[in-house]
Amino acid sequence: MSAAQYPAVSVIMPVLNEERHLRNSVRHILEQEYPGEMEVVIALGPSTDRTDEIAAELVAEDPRVHTVPNPTGRTPAALNAAIKASRHPVVVRVDGHGMLSPNYIATAVRLLEETGAQNVGGIMHAEGENAWEDAVAAAMTSKIGVGNAAFHTGGQAGPAETVYLGVFRREALERADGYNVEFIRAQDWELNFRIREAGGLIWFSPELKVQYRPRPTVKALAKQYKDYGRWRHVVARYHAGSINLRYLAPPTAVVAIVAGLVLGATVTPWALVVPGGYVAAIVAGSLPAGKGLSLKARAQIPVALATMHMCWGFGFLTSPRSLAKRVIASRRPAMTGSSETV
Repeated sequence: MSAAQYPAVSVIMPVLNEERHLRNSVRHILEQEYPGEMEVVIALGPSTDRTDEIAAELVAEDPRVHTVPNPTGRTPAALNAAIKASRHPVVVRVDGHGMLSPNYIATAVRLLEETGAQNVGGIMHAEGENAWEDAVAAAMTSKIGVGNAAFHTGGQAGPAETVYLGVFRREALERADGYNVEFIRAQDWELNFRIREAGGLIWFSPELKVQYRPRPTVKALAKQYKDYGRWRHVVARYHAGSINLRYLAPPTAVVAIVAGLVLGATVTPWALVVPGGYVAAIVAGSLPAGKGLSLKARAQIPVALATMHMCWGFGFLTSPRSLAKRVIASRRPAMTGSSETV
């Protein structure tokens, strides 16, 4: 295709307190090996760091970059605001700490055309910048850490329940009324579920890769995964039949370990086999996951694994029904915009 034949692309970015990675993330977008027209729309939440200042510098430096306000700070509201402010037929979602591979957009556009999918996406390739982040990255890309989720661990190209971030046909986003603003987390899974329910195809391809920077502390990782578990239970209540065994593994592990510790302390020490077996399993599983990493990073992989499992499970188990009821009662405003197609 000539440059004129490539569809124009809108890249949308929800950002909040992203001073550490925003400039580099936008650089990876603007340097894409894509001959078609491109714009970048950054939705700015109420950051307390230099994110807004950096975004203003990016706007001044390149006419393709624009910003819109997101006073709520919520990711789905930011995404909807950026979609509304954008204008092109292909919409690429990127986070403020994600780094696109050089041919990401060109490959995604080709896959949209080849597969007829409404959304295509690939691998969330976690990479750290220190020993702890390396440990988290290893945990997030291992089967013992995240199960068989292809967008974490890789796999064969094909139809999928969901994908990391996503490259959408605008028409699919408009038919789905955009993201549900009530879903502070799990908004990607929930949107893709609705697209699939309407007959749309979600396509995973390992050709698409986005570098992802893990949370920098145990506390931040714990909050991230507690929120993941909490909101995944909301999705399960919102969309009956959407749960599977992979999602039930962490809450089951939490219940079994707590029961083992209580029974081990009050009834019989044999019950401690359960929590002891779990510790042994994550230690053993961390060995192949940490191949090639420093000793300091390898030593922290079991901590990262336990934090992810236990916090996800705890969030799932403690997710209040009232939250799901509020979400179920919500109504999504219709999105408006371009009617062009790829």
